[in-house]
Amino acid sequence: MSDRHLVRLLLLNQFTIKLGFNLLMPYLAVHLTHGLGLAAWAVGLVMGVRNASQRGMALVGGYLADRLGCRITVLAGCGLRAAGFALLGFADGVTALVVASAVTGFAGALFDPGVRSLLAVTADDRVRAFGWFNMAGQAGLLLGPLAGLALSGLDFRVVALAAAGVFVLLTVLQGIGLPALPPEPRQKRSGWRIVLGNRPFWCFALAMTGSYVLSFQVYLALPLVMGRALGPEQDLGVGEMFALSALLVITLQGRVSAWATRRMTAPRSMATGLAVMALAFTPLVAWPSPLPPAFAGMGEELAEHLATAPMLVGAALLALGTMLICPWEMDVIVALSGGRLVATHYGVYATLSGLGVTVGTLATGTIWDAALRWDLAWLPWAALVVIGGGCALAMTLLERLRLLGQPSPKGKHHADPALTER
Repeated sequence: MSDRHLVRLLLLNQFTIKLGFNLLMPYLAVHLTHGLGLAAWAVGLVMGVRNASQRGMALVGGYLADRLGCRITVLAGCGLRAAGFALLGFADGVTALVVASAVTGFAGALFDPGVRSLLAVTADDRVRAFGWFNMAGQAGLLLGPLAGLALSGLDFRVVALAAAGVFVLLTVLQGIGLPALPPEPRQKRSGWRIVLGNRPFWCFALAMTGSYVLSFQVYLALPLVMGRALGPEQDLGVGEMFALSALLVITLQGRVSAWATRRMTAPRSMATGLAVMALAFTPLVAWPSPLPPAFAGMGEELAEHLATAPMLVGAALLALGTMLICPWEMDVIVALSGGRLVATHYGVYATLSGLGVTVGTLATGTIWDAALRWDLAWLPWAALVVIGGGCALAMTLLERLRLLGQPSPKGKHHADPALTER
């Protein structure tokens, strides 16, 4: 298979993974609470185990991809996710659900570093390829819940089996199309020692952790304030927010990438993206929710639009910041790895960002509760602005200290005509 065809297969892979995942997962919490009658703590445990398993074990998945070959771990991960989704559909006890959730998460830890590593080593232009990669994932993120909604009137087991079937088909397709690339050559030093001793990589990973904390707020803080603004209608508002984010990435990623490549270095583009993500929360600092009493006399429909405007603007700016970061982020990881143990570096990076999200989520929840007690509605958003601004400054400092090196030929930054045509 030529490199171009392999890149297309990997983009299809990313789209299908996101489609299959979001076909099922947005409806899992409803199934657990209303279908199985589980308590809130049990629902949180099942949902949390999946994220902890995927993020926490990503370093293991990356290491195995380098040692055994990416093809093996990608196929194993997709097959394992099919099994995990099927088990989620038929499990009715907390223990079985936790096992299914852990299997589903570990599957992602297996295939994600391998897919990214394959794309990095086969694409003629990594920046362009990872831009397309982000767009493919967002397309799956947009269409997955819609496909799940079409099946939502059926028994949950049917939805789970449909999601599992998507991964079975993907496993077969990749078994046919993915080449058996040789594993990473044995190093004189342990692979873990190489990664742990890569100080520029760790500086970069720590600086970028804030971007994951900020982007995760579309799942946590923004839905919370949407619920405060809309009450029972919050699901519609949250759906609009996710759809807006996905559509912006799908339609604008190429143009944003082309604009940034003409004007900025990779670290500067990422620093700008972090600053934009910080700005995403400034509307909520200045525009509290629910609306002040002065707006009570407005029509109900206009009041709802005004109440949700800060969240929609915030989601749009988070999407823009991600577009400025994503293509170069993966390329810089490859450059900092020196082309060695790429999947292991990706896996460690994913695990570190996952830990950052966990700590950031706990901190955000704590600050949120404190803000409610002290009647300081702006406090959580101001804290998120500070996090984004601090990470932007850290990225600027890394560039000035020249710790991020120069892009390699496969990571050259030039505009893709296919992405920029109007």
